[in-house]
Formats: sequence, C-alpha cells, structure tokens
Amino acid sequence: MNLLEYVAKEILAKEGVAIPRYGVAETPQEAFDIAIKLNTTPLVVKAQISAGGRAKGKFVNGFEGGVKICNSPEEVKQVAEKMIGGLLVTAQTGTTGQPVRKVIVSESIDVAKELYLSLTYSYAEAAILAMGSLAGGVNIERIALENPQALVKKYFYPEEPLWDFQLREFAAQLGFKGKPLVDFSKILKSLFYAFINHDATLCEINPLALDKENRFWALDAKITIDDNSLFRRNELLGYRFETVYDPQELEALRYGVNYVGLEGQIGCMVNGAGLAMATMDILERFGGKPANFLDVGGGADQSQLQNAFRVLLSNPNLKVILINIFGGIMRCDLIAEAIVEAAKNHPPKVPIIIRLEGTRVEEGKKILKGSALQYVFAGDLEEAAKQAVYFLKR
Repeated sequence: MNLLEYVAKEILAKEGVAIPRYGVAETPQEAFDIAIKLNTTPLVVKAQISAGGRAKGKFVNGFEGGVKICNSPEEVKQVAEKMIGGLLVTAQTGTTGQPVRKVIVSESIDVAKELYLSLTYSYAEAAILAMGSLAGGVNIERIALENPQALVKKYFYPEEPLWDFQLREFAAQLGFKGKPLVDFSKILKSLFYAFINHDATLCEINPLALDKENRFWALDAKITIDDNSLFRRNELLGYRFETVYDPQELEALRYGVNYVGLEGQIGCMVNGAGLAMATMDILERFGGKPANFLDVGGGADQSQLQNAFRVLLSNPNLKVILINIFGGIMRCDLIAEAIVEAAKNHPPKVPIIIRLEGTRVEEGKKILKGSALQYVFAGDLEEAAKQAVYFLKR
C-alpha cells in the first residue's frame, strides 16, 4: 500500500524528522485557511497522488504542474481550485492520470542543497538496503541511470544490531563532516525506525533538503507498506482507499478480493495468485488479453465469491468470462453454488467458460448442470483458454 505524501510525513515527524509546517486541504477554502494559519510566504501547494513526477506533471484541464509556489493565500486558493478534483498526468501515472482529492499547503524552505535518502529491502542480500545521493530531487531517476556512482549504498542486516558508527560511516561516504554528519545519521536512524515499526517495504525522502543554516528538512516523503502486515496496522487501515482509483479495484478491496484492472476483454475469476498468473499467461499465448487479475483466494466464502463475480461483471469492456478454480480448501460444490447464485442476482450478458478441478468437483459439475446458467465447461486450462479466445473473436 502506497501512502500519500502527507501520511508519510506524519510518520516521519513522529520519528523525529524535521518537516516543514503544513496542512492538508480537501477544498480550495480549506487551502486558503491553512495558508492564513501558516502566516508566511512563499507557500507550496502540492497535489496528493500516489505517483512521482508531480512537479513536471500536467492536469487534463490544461493546468501545468502538481507542485506550485504561491506568494499569497489568495494564490493558494486559486491553485487549489485548479488541482482539487482534477486529473494529474505524470510520467508514472500513465495517460489516464490520477484524480487529486487533497493538496498539501506547506511553508517553503530556503534550500541550499537537495539530497536523496531511502531504505528498501534487498531480497538478494536478505538485508535492508540504504541508498543516498548528494544529487536528489526530481532528476534522481535519471541520475541513477546515467551516473550510478552518484548513489551510495550500504546493507544493514536485520538480525544484527544497528550501531551508530554504521550510520555515521554511511554519512561520511556521502561526504558529510562535523555537525551535518551527526544530524544526517540521526535522520537515517529515524528512517530505520519508521521502516521497521510500520512494516514498510520502502521509505524514501526525496528531496531531503539542507538549508543555508545546515539544517535538514524532509520536503517530500514516500512510504510503501507491506499489505500482508495491515492486520496489525490498524492505524493505517483507513488510508487503504486513498490511492485506489479504479472503481472495480475499489469495490473489490471493500470485499477483501484481490483485483487489478487490465486492458483486455476476457474477465478472469481465479483462486490463487499463481493460478491467476498462469491463466493470464495462457490467454496471451492463444491470442487473448485478460481484462483483469482477480484472485478470490484459497479461503473465500460464498459471499466473497458472489461479490467478486459482481465486480467482474461491472467492467463494461467484458466480452467473455473465464472462471478457473482449483478446489482445495475451497470446495468445488460451494464454488458452483456461489457462481449460480451470483449469476441469478447479476445475470451475465457475455459467454462464460468454467473450468473446475479438485475437491468435490463432480458435485460442483452437477450443481452447474442443474442450474439455468448458460456456460461452456472446459476439461483443463488449455481448453478453457482456447474457448475464451474463440468466443472473444467470434
């Protein structure tokens, strides 16, 4: 789960990282009120989306830039009016862009130097990877590609203590000395606590600014949380829906179903992520394109299955539905009952291909045969994929 910037900043601030004063607005009037309260100029207005490249982005309405410097509360309000409710397109959003529902209004820092700092996992090393660069800011991706030597890297192993000398060593590798070295080390330690204490897979400060008085400020922050840890992160659960923009994905999330919209026209309902990937791969092999990744999981109940089917049908681009279920923990007869009930409540208007295998599969077949549901049964995955592509191209 990607946290929006303002949430990431809240987490870093609690760990002791210096953050410029800011407020979060959902309306232009709220943005104006925050600007009055901050009582300083210039101010920075930043669109809140879960993608980078905002400063160089462009709104569908023609307004340029998701990060703007303003010199008065009135200008803050005018900028917020153009941002809030708009679609911001950046290099990371794709051509459709992402909707802006909130903006940050922040005091501006007199920056002398912009740096980059992040923590992530290195699965190859089974370690936490720290990366830093004296060349931070909007061009860090290009710098990393064109001049990888500009990035300092260091591995920290979770089973070993985190020593202050390691943090200072990393700061020294970046070229810091004296008080800035000590201060940078403290920020890196705070970032570690934020990373570990929130089950993060990424904690990034870009830019980490050094002002003209040699004080560090986190001007922007990105934190990604491991979804599998959310059961013990109640304080973060409320943010799950902020960065989901596809209506089908949002509906699926409410029902505990894993759904990702794609560009094809064959709707897939599968149990198990591996089987779902295999289903999409074999469709591509025979010339079809999946409309979605939909994993109902190995332990879904009938209610979840029915809701998953409803989410699937809500895609207006569907021309075929392929249901591919391997009954293990989830029995085939229960799956068949759920499919039949879901079809009664939400009658499909496109052909349905069903492949069932596993526990109580014969009972599942009898339930399907005894229903009024119109479908084609496939004996194996290859046959199911071929049938789906056949109906797609008819």
